[in-house]
Formats: sequence, structure tokens, C-alpha cells
Amino acid sequence: MTATLLKSSTSPLNAPTIHRLANGLTIIAEQMPTEAVSLNIWLNVGSALESDGINGMAHFLEHMIFKGTAKLQSGEFERLIEQRGAVTNAATSQDYTHYYITTAPKDFAELAPLQVDVVMNATIPDDGFERERQVVLEEIRRSQDNPRRRTFHHATELTFDRLPYRRHVLGPAEVVENLTAQQMRDFHSNWYQPQSMTACVVGNLPVEELIQIVEDSFQQGARKQARGMRKNSSLPTPQSLTPETPFTEIIRREVTDDSLQQARLIMVWRVPGLNNLQETYALDVLASVLSRGRTSRLVRDLREDRGLVSNISASNMSYLHQGAFYISAQLPTENLAVVEAAIAQHLQTLQTELITELEIAKIRTRTTNSFVFGNETPSDRSGLYGYYHTLLRDLKPAIHYPDYIQAIDAEAVRVSVQRYLSPQAYGIVTIRPGEE
Repeated sequence: MTATLLKSSTSPLNAPTIHRLANGLTIIAEQMPTEAVSLNIWLNVGSALESDGINGMAHFLEHMIFKGTAKLQSGEFERLIEQRGAVTNAATSQDYTHYYITTAPKDFAELAPLQVDVVMNATIPDDGFERERQVVLEEIRRSQDNPRRRTFHHATELTFDRLPYRRHVLGPAEVVENLTAQQMRDFHSNWYQPQSMTACVVGNLPVEELIQIVEDSFQQGARKQARGMRKNSSLPTPQSLTPETPFTEIIRREVTDDSLQQARLIMVWRVPGLNNLQETYALDVLASVLSRGRTSRLVRDLREDRGLVSNISASNMSYLHQGAFYISAQLPTENLAVVEAAIAQHLQTLQTELITELEIAKIRTRTTNSFVFGNETPSDRSGLYGYYHTLLRDLKPAIHYPDYIQAIDAEAVRVSVQRYLSPQAYGIVTIRPGEE
């Protein structure tokens, strides 16, 4: 086992210790002077590694993790957590799943083993599986009734022809309806292993004590989990994914949605992902230049000055193996063509003219402040560490993100626009309200 201390030139508050165990588990620990401790267990297991035949399994398993172990009956974990005033939750994405608890420091040694037990040793009983299937199916139905989610799904299906990022994390109802409890047990045994996990623990206990509590909890849990381990070598691995080529022309998709009152426009470009992290920083800056705040370029021009849109935003979404740069707007249907042309013109301008020093300075200040504000709680910090270590096996991008943004200059932004955001080649989804 090894331990490494990382310090940040930007924020001396960030000084996590990395502790690796022989079984492959990574523990990241940091003492923080606030009266709470957060344990955040991250796995590099998400919907991107599923096959089409089990799409939705990772999310469904997230539900089933809380349905009992040999030690804890269904609902007992939540009852014990709530008795101590602690909180717990979980989330599944394309590239990861994570589970966390936040407790008072005095309760952490007692509650941490329970959190590890439910993650490592879920029994996934047949009867509980069938009951929870109905809950998941209802969640899928609700997502289909959500206009924002429908819009996002249309955009991702256009963005990715081949990569599994085009699929829904929840999975389609027809697939979830046919999953079996044994398939889930195999999936759990295959992927919920220490070498796929990062346990991040931040709070007001000495680092050595935080590490020891987590290590002891996993040693107990891993012994129980190993007895029932089964392997399924047919599951794909994240390493098999390769990026898709950029658009070479304008690819259009038009949709009608009777539930909308205004149209939606989404323009998208395929860009580098987290595994090409250095290329993403200038795109992050560009997203801020275009739409962060009322004085940003697209907001000022298309909403404030010309009143062509009700809302407009730009975002650089970085999955592990590929990213997607989105510009999305809510607007009257009659403005769709002029807004698309105006966005393309803004990008054309950015390819030839440098952004201003005032714009760069504003972004640098905002980024630094956001970094500080986003590190105020143990939960914030354990989530930050878990995300970057799970996906990149590296904490420097998390700790030094403001430093990297500070180093981006106007020329780097122009080069990034020239390289990745062609005004003549992109995907575009237009969603029109149904006729009254």
C-alpha cells in the first residue's frame, strides 16, 4: 500500500491523502474542519459499459443496492442512517456510479461499515427485484414525460451514432422489463470489486483515523462479497470505446413535441472527452464566453438586445471517451432560422477575432470563486475527488482546475474554435410545438 499527499497552489485547503490497498481499492482522505464526515464510494461502472441487451442495469442496480444484505434487511440501512441524523444517496451516470453518506464525526465509525456492506454485499432478492422493477419503470415513464429530458435525448442520439453515450442511463422500458435478478447478481459480482472503486472520505477526523475506518469496513465487506463471486466475461469494458469523428456537414433532425409552448434549438459538435483533458479547458472557457451571465455574447445579443430567444446556453459536456459541445435555445418557432444563423456567425467571428482581456479576466475570477464555493463541504470535496480519480485516476485536474483555466489565453480559445466548432459542420435538433 502507498500514501501520497497532494497540495494545491490555488487553494491550500485541498490536501488529500491517497492510500492504496493491495486489493486494488483506493482511499482518498482529507481532514476538514467542519462537523461532518462524508464517505463517497465511486465505481467506474455506468451505462456506457452495458450492452444493448442490459441497458439500464447499472441504474437499476443502484436501486437494488439498498434492498438488503445478509446482515441488513431491506430498509434497515436507511433506518439506522436516519436515526443518527445522517443522510445517504446515490447516482448513476454513463461513466460512473457513486454512493455516499454524510454523518456526524462521532457516528462515522459505526455507520461507515453499513455503507460498505450495502454496496459490496447486496443480496438482490427475487421478490425485492420485482417490486423495484416497477419503481424503475415508473421513473422511465416520468423521464419520457419530461420535455427537458426528451430534448436532451434527441440531442445525444444525434451526437453519437455508435458510442453508448447515445443510450439512456435509465434504459428503455422494454429492456428493463426483461432483466433478471440473476443477471443483476452477475453484473454486481463482476463490476463491484475493490479495483473498480474509489472511496473518498472527507471530514473532521484525523486522516489516519478516516483511512483506518474505511479500510476496516472494506476488509469486512470484501470477505463476505468474495464468497459469492461470479464472473461474466461477456460484458464490454470502457477501454473498448473510441471517439467518433467530427461532423463534416450540417446534420439536421426535426421533431414535433405537442407539450411545448416554444421551440427548442440544439446545436452540437463532437469534441474531446476527459481522456484528452488538456483540450477541454479552452472549450470550458468558450462556453463561459458565449453564455455565462447577461453580458456573455449569445445572451447579450440574442436575448437581451434582439429578444430572439427566451433562454440560451452553451455547455462543454465531457464524457470519458468523447465530449459534446452544446448550444441550446428556447425560442419562438419563427426565430429558429435566424438564431441558428446568428450562432454560426458568432462562431465564425471567434475563429478570426480574439476574445477580449475583459472576458478572460471575468472567467478567471468566476472560475476561481466557483472552485472555492464548490469546496465548502465534505460532500462537495469527496465528490470532486471521486469524480476525477474514478475517471482519470488522477486528482491534479480536480485540485488545479483553476490554475489550468488561468493559463488559457485568447489565442488558445481561438484555436479551439477553429479546431472543433465549425460553423459549417454540426448536428442540429429543432423541436417545434405541435399545432394548436
